[in-house]
Amino acid sequence: MGASFLITLREGLEISLVLAILLAYLAKTDRRSLFPAVAVGAAIAAVVCIVAGVVFHLVVGEFVGKTEQAIEGTLALVAAALLTWMIFWMRTHSRGLSNSLHGKLDAAVGQSATAVAVVAFVAVVREGFETVLFLLGAQTPGSSGSAVIVGGLFGLGISAVLGVTIYRSGSRFNLRRFFQITGLLLVLFAAGLFAKAVHEFRELLEIEGALARPLWTVTSGPLASGWGHDFLQGLFGWSESPERIRVVAYFAYLIPVATAFFAGGRSRPAAAPTKELVTTLMP
Repeated sequence: MGASFLITLREGLEISLVLAILLAYLAKTDRRSLFPAVAVGAAIAAVVCIVAGVVFHLVVGEFVGKTEQAIEGTLALVAAALLTWMIFWMRTHSRGLSNSLHGKLDAAVGQSATAVAVVAFVAVVREGFETVLFLLGAQTPGSSGSAVIVGGLFGLGISAVLGVTIYRSGSRFNLRRFFQITGLLLVLFAAGLFAKAVHEFRELLEIEGALARPLWTVTSGPLASGWGHDFLQGLFGWSESPERIRVVAYFAYLIPVATAFFAGGRSRPAAAPTKELVTTLMP
């Protein structure tokens, strides 16, 4: 539940920001009549993503054995790679996000309301598919099904409230700090996904020996079972009895990516990278 909450909170806020930029620009250019087109495009994108996620979940759930290990390993690896790319892309390109959307809207407005709906659809569906992929990767034996859905709905609800708050408060909301904190948490989550992928591929290839032996084993307490165990497992990839190769994989990902994340943050200018985005949202 913790992982799905974090994912939808972060991704949901990005969707909220995109929609807020589109609506604010239409309002400032006296094109409020196109608001329904943005809403329709966003709604269709949400439905498409939900249906795709349910179908994929049902299809994957039918597989067992080697096929299941191959699919889950590949899914976790792709999710970790895409999540890593998204974290660094958002930090680098957030400053020019509003200008990019404005250009697409200007081109679409000259055609039809349908074109505006397509712009909103494409902008939302990209984030939506990423969210679906990350949620599928977040499923664990102790946190799946309803727990992932509940956590995801909580994250989406809070992200919607934050989106409205940002639109109304403008520069009083520190977006840069928010994305720094959630970015760090998502790096930890992606490390767990990468380690999970290595675990699945080890089982698929039947690799045994020293690397397959547990580095530690916790048999009782909150780290062995219960909500604390499930939360840490879903969010950070915790295991009460991880193979050595899984632990090595976790830190092999975490150390260089976290180092790049912090180094990139220190090298940026003092001005918040989301300043232009926030200014655009101010009524």
